[in-house]
Amino acid sequence: MSSTAGHASRATAKLPEQVLKSLKTPWEQFTQTETSSGIILILAALVAFAWANSPLSDSYFAMRDLEVGFTFGGFAMHYHLSHWVNDLLMALFFFVVGLEIKREFMVGELAGFSRASLPIAGALGGMVVPALIYTYFNVGLPSISGWGVPMATDIAFAVGVLALLGSRVPTALKVFLLALAIVDDLGAVLVIAIFYTSDLNLLALLLSFVAWGAALFYGMGGGVRPIVFLIVGAVCWYFMHESGVHATIAGVLMAIAVPLRHGMTADEFDHAVKGFERGHDFEDVEVEVQHLEHLLESARSPLHRMEHALQPYISYCIMPVFALFNAGVALGGGEATYITPVSIGAFFGLLLGKPIGIAGFAFIAVMTRLTVLPRGANWIGMLGVGLIAGIGFTMALFIAGLAFPDPHMLDEAKLGVLCASVVAAVLGLAFLTVALPKAGEAGGDEAGSPHGASAAAGVGARSEGGTS
Repeated sequence: MSSTAGHASRATAKLPEQVLKSLKTPWEQFTQTETSSGIILILAALVAFAWANSPLSDSYFAMRDLEVGFTFGGFAMHYHLSHWVNDLLMALFFFVVGLEIKREFMVGELAGFSRASLPIAGALGGMVVPALIYTYFNVGLPSISGWGVPMATDIAFAVGVLALLGSRVPTALKVFLLALAIVDDLGAVLVIAIFYTSDLNLLALLLSFVAWGAALFYGMGGGVRPIVFLIVGAVCWYFMHESGVHATIAGVLMAIAVPLRHGMTADEFDHAVKGFERGHDFEDVEVEVQHLEHLLESARSPLHRMEHALQPYISYCIMPVFALFNAGVALGGGEATYITPVSIGAFFGLLLGKPIGIAGFAFIAVMTRLTVLPRGANWIGMLGVGLIAGIGFTMALFIAGLAFPDPHMLDEAKLGVLCASVVAAVLGLAFLTVALPKAGEAGGDEAGSPHGASAAAGVGARSEGGTS
């Protein structure tokens, strides 16, 4: 945790309780955003699936294939609407993913080996075992290219399902799932960049890295203007798009360039809080909350401000639009069949590979003393989290689109992912409902003991410090 974050937690501890109660911690903001966006994602996916199988199905596929673009002089870009969604809008999604990855590894739950080792071990197993299961069903077939499809966890859906259990879920398991998903996203980014690149244009790739270098130089020099990152990012995206490397990787690269320095020093923050305490009587709680939120916002780094500003648009606009354009699979008709090595590999890769890989690799890491099981967590809970991590959806559908140019194989993969995600959500929820103690019966867990409560508070403090 940074020194500014530490001072922030000590300084705000002096403020009246009614003001502090009105402020949401970053943990609460994050989980509430992910939970509600998960519901919207489900609705968007259901609409897409129903639309694609309705009498109006032709209009659904016509919408996806609608050509949209522009011409400026001798420069032109014309692509299907689905291409703009998957390559341009999803670049913004990957930008926010990159911000989350950078934040967590520098000041969050993945900062330092002791925190990062368990989720890294779990995420590694959650990528390797699903890929092996898929490979088993598709070895020697052209569909082997889809081995990366069941490797990714959808954080919005996973957090949303876990949130249904409320306070019964130990804080340690919630933090583990979020950290696991961040590492999982990083793995997916690397897989896309390394294995799903075609016809590499080295000159375009070099120009993309030149633009990224300019963004790094600007950020390291103290630059904080979002418009500059937007303009340079657009250049980086275009040349990445032309290089053959998937254009969304430009979003991750640009996120790395955004600085994480706080907007004010620890002493400046302490001075500002003291001035706030002297100048306000806290009679109007809402007004005082707004003043304090403005103070905290001014202390945040450019990375935190961008992540906070973009997250609602990603969660409530871009991801549902992606789901609408990618979850539509038309069933039946002709000689189509969907029980194939592709669908079976994707289904069992997610449903079995995720819990086996996550819990198995975590168990090996703990038994070999590379890491320790966090206080409040147990192996039953870890297995349940592994089941919920079998919800692949967004990233899995995205990788499927890269892996399968053949529309029939793509539909098979989509069906396997969608079915596995539904079954994983239901089984994970049922498993944890039975396995976890009811609220008030947690005993030695965070909810039931002073020691556990202090541990949970420590986790909350780290999360708050990481995003101040």
